[in-house]
Amino acid sequence: MRLGIDVGGTNTDAVLISGRTVLASAKRPTTGDVSSGIVSATRAVLDAAAVQAAEIEGVMIGTTHFVNALVERKGLLGVGVLRLAGAAGEALPPMSGWPDDLKRCIGGVSFQLPGGYEFDGQENTAFNETAVRNAALQLRRKGLQSVAISCVFSPINRSMEQRAAQLVKEVAPDISVTVSSALGRIGFLERENATILNASLSRMARHVMASFTAAFSEMGIHAPLYVSQNDGTLISAKYAAQYPVLTLGSGPTNSMRGAAFLTGIQDAIVMDVGGTTTDIGALVNGFPRESSIAVNIGGVRTNFRMPDILSIGLGGGTRIHLDRDGWPSAIGPDSVGYRLPEEAYLFGGSTLTASDIAVKAGLARFGTPENIPSLKAGVTEQILARFRSIFEDGIDRMKTSAGDVPVVLVGGGSILVPPELKGASRVVKPDHAAVANAVGAAIAQVGAEVDRIVAYDNQNRDEALQDIEREAAERAIAAGADASTVRLVDVEETFLSYLPGNTVQLRAKVVGDLAVSAA
Repeated sequence: MRLGIDVGGTNTDAVLISGRTVLASAKRPTTGDVSSGIVSATRAVLDAAAVQAAEIEGVMIGTTHFVNALVERKGLLGVGVLRLAGAAGEALPPMSGWPDDLKRCIGGVSFQLPGGYEFDGQENTAFNETAVRNAALQLRRKGLQSVAISCVFSPINRSMEQRAAQLVKEVAPDISVTVSSALGRIGFLERENATILNASLSRMARHVMASFTAAFSEMGIHAPLYVSQNDGTLISAKYAAQYPVLTLGSGPTNSMRGAAFLTGIQDAIVMDVGGTTTDIGALVNGFPRESSIAVNIGGVRTNFRMPDILSIGLGGGTRIHLDRDGWPSAIGPDSVGYRLPEEAYLFGGSTLTASDIAVKAGLARFGTPENIPSLKAGVTEQILARFRSIFEDGIDRMKTSAGDVPVVLVGGGSILVPPELKGASRVVKPDHAAVANAVGAAIAQVGAEVDRIVAYDNQNRDEALQDIEREAAERAIAAGADASTVRLVDVEETFLSYLPGNTVQLRAKVVGDLAVSAA
């Protein structure tokens, strides 16, 4: 018995799942304190399914807390940065290219220290314990509560970062420490940026996870709490409190994983139509296709494992603009968003929205259709044709081949999408499509990823692939995956022509079901 929750900007969705059956679902407005909306949605599904709180074995939640904090510049800690790179790191100081307001908010106190490795894990510059201790003393004197430690090629060899973290804790036991090797891939600047962002969120993460745990405890739910990552897998609430940046972007990922679960389709285009935007992504082997470019969060370039998502400005709350003669002049991209129940004609407002058009055309039944003003003959059909064109263009932009592919519709605004689309071999709208994001959270698996640089001159290719897959599997099992269910879902092999010999960058990702003992 799993409780899945997804906290969105407009609504908080909850589902109760037993095995592969959705027992109940609920959609409640997201509240300012977030916890109240979660409690309301949870109580609604428990009542609907006539299930006692004590019967829940696991709670899986996707939250927008942390990405909102970065975008809004709220609740962030000042961060001290220790960069272990020697002379190699002096050209671009930490936080280069960051928005000025975010840099001011987080602080920008940094130290360039000796250290770092070569691509093969060999030491580049000797580690200097005295320099690290002196930097930690200065950070303590400045009153900073959080430190980010980054080291060149630390995913290959973590020793320097771990030793630096130990020294910082000895000097300032109360300082929160984030090391970059826990977060990422090989690329140094993006990995360092992610580490600094994580450090700035550390206090908020502890508070948010504690408030979640307290809210569920008050309802009598004492099951383990897990949080959705941005790659569609789970981490424990304790781990999320340490590494909140891993949860950024989990909303679209949850929707796509929910679409795969509800339909059984493993390869498709997924369209998640919300109140403000439509997020379009591609399912590959049951998981979202990852973005091949660096992802910007709050204006900062990072190396997060984010899904490749195309967001278009069309949703249930999108405003329909008419010219003086009553013909459509523009479809959005502005939206009434969460104010739809107050501003749309359907609910007594004075704004023409996409939802008004859908109801007027007979695609859905809700609100008070009589409130929608009369439109010229042919206007509704013209607007619907534009909807179709926008959706078809989105599908075309996300496809990687010329052939037609299945399209899965999820989200409350999916009423806007016609049953047939160019480029779609079929259009599928599953049961519980409106809460697919919460379903995706509930059925999420445990995953792990390993990123390595390997010289095939020194190691056989097959052996290297087996080694990296085995290491990823071991990490997933340690994180709570059932060993018998762990499987490889993605391998990337990139030849590095700028390095000597036959050198490649290997990345392997595995997933597995949550072990019964872990839940």
